[in-house]
Amino acid sequence: MSTHLETNTGVDNRKFAMWTLIGSECFLFGTLITNYLINRNRSVTGPTGQEIFNIDLTTLSTFDLLLSSVAMAFAVYYCKHKKLRPMQWSLATVALFGLFFLGFQYYEFSHFLHEGLGLSTNVFGASFYMLTGCHGLHVAVGVMIISTLLIKSLIKGEAWFNDDVVEICGLYWHFVDVIWIIIFTVVYLFVYV
Repeated sequence: MSTHLETNTGVDNRKFAMWTLIGSECFLFGTLITNYLINRNRSVTGPTGQEIFNIDLTTLSTFDLLLSSVAMAFAVYYCKHKKLRPMQWSLATVALFGLFFLGFQYYEFSHFLHEGLGLSTNVFGASFYMLTGCHGLHVAVGVMIISTLLIKSLIKGEAWFNDDVVEICGLYWHFVDVIWIIIFTVVYLFVYV
């Protein structure tokens, strides 16, 4: 049974801290997205996004990340209802889909480097890799956090049900997914506008 550490607002301290982190991350990603939008058509000496983006592959990786968000919602639900095995399967699914997304991103980056778009190729490349790489780092951190929850629940079994912690991790994971939807739209879909 978890103890609720409430703030003066009546919100759990840990949840309040996560919302504060998410707010600051909005500023970070807002800055990176603005930087990308300003620089996406500047000094393009190498390949452009329209020349090298594979929209089908990126759409598949986006769908993968959205499915992970559904699995995270199930993990929170099962944890709140004290259903250990379904919660563990849901957490494993989230981590696996997160790893798939990172695999897609690794493949995409490798392909772009092979096509001549590197971090120092042009301003477009630098702003693209900064934005998508930062997001990829956030996904990797999320996979580590979810994996830690899964391992802890596997070790402690029925004695471990901390729905507050799973919900807080879910907030982070959903934030990462929402940010990707924005990045997917701004970077991959706007290139055709």
